[in-house]
Amino acid sequence: QVQLVESGGGLVQAGDSLRLSCAASGRTFERHSMGWFRQAPGKEREFVAGVSRSGGTTYYADSVKGRFTISRDNGKNAVYLQMNSLKPEDTADYYCARARGLGTGYVSENTYDAWGQGTQVTVSS
Repeated sequence: QVQLVESGGGLVQAGDSLRLSCAASGRTFERHSMGWFRQAPGKEREFVAGVSRSGGTTYYADSVKGRFTISRDNGKNAVYLQMNSLKPEDTADYYCARARGLGTGYVSENTYDAWGQGTQVTVSS
């Protein structure tokens, strides 16, 4: 059973950058697309970014496009989320997730079958 462990969250000011990391256990990491989701206080969890199995295809929520970059290193069983120009509205718990299927482009929660515990990101104004 895969385990996903996020790290890199913290408290930053608006305009700052953070890099989130997600370490995955197991031997099948490269067979799955991966994604990042976030959940702000009082709101539903939402898709942030996704990356294909090879890392060659990435896709983003409109709210983060141009500011966030998702990447992966299959040799290290890791996926990353580089977040630049952070805004107070980016404040949330951020979750790494593994896609259920073998394709790419997954943006719905129910298309992911493994989740990390989350890392908190707080952006002050």
